[in-house]
Amino acid sequence: MRRLFLKNRTITTELPAFVMGIVNVTPDSFWSGSRGDAERALSLVADGADILDIGGESTRPGSDYVSAEEEVRRIVPVIEEIRRKSDVPISVDTRKKSVMEAALAAGADMLNDISALEDDPEMASFCAASGIPVVLMHKRGLPSDMQDDTAYTDVFSEVDAYLSARVQVALDAGIPAEKIIVDPGVGFGKDTAGNAALIKNAGVLCGGKYMVLMALSRKSCIGQMTGRAVEERLAGTLAADLVSIMGGAGMVRVHDVRETVDTLKVLGYINRQ
Repeated sequence: MRRLFLKNRTITTELPAFVMGIVNVTPDSFWSGSRGDAERALSLVADGADILDIGGESTRPGSDYVSAEEEVRRIVPVIEEIRRKSDVPISVDTRKKSVMEAALAAGADMLNDISALEDDPEMASFCAASGIPVVLMHKRGLPSDMQDDTAYTDVFSEVDAYLSARVQVALDAGIPAEKIIVDPGVGFGKDTAGNAALIKNAGVLCGGKYMVLMALSRKSCIGQMTGRAVEERLAGTLAADLVSIMGGAGMVRVHDVRETVDTLKVLGYINRQ
């Protein structure tokens, strides 16, 4: 059984990993199927999502950051509508403390920060004081230019060292170890071979001491491995998710919740025999 420690409650899953459903309240996220509102969010809950991840700012390659005010305008009404109908844990995909503050007031439960607490110097202490779990992700550069430099001497070692350092920042700020989740940032400043190495070895990031989130769903690396367009990358995504979970990852962030849950039910059943 896996456990996730929120501010005032603990959720569990009997599946091999938690399933986080993606809801992008944006006009420009890389796959139109991820874009939606509270209706999409609640449909993902019905499909079996353990957690929802709400984002008001696309971080696809080539994208630009939006203002905090615009992020709040996009996501807060969706969080409030979800909360009127469900107590599902809500993660917020943001790098800005003011956005997270508004999201928590609306009913959110955790932070998913692609900057690993770097972009906003007040974010770490705010999360520690709020008692929420945090996802720390590795990226190189900004979304607008991150694919311009994908060369590493040893991609796993370099990502691992970065995440270990950011974990220490979180710990020093007072965020408990059990509320820290790490994400190697597949697709954020890596080439296909580098992404594959991170998928294969995800479970040993940071010595295997922290839950690992893998966000692989329909990404360009899946397209490069399969030769498929984004609309046809479900099977490839499920395969990559399985590899990462069998290697120790504890959470997957996905567009296709129902199919992912079914896949993990089969894996869980086989593992119990």
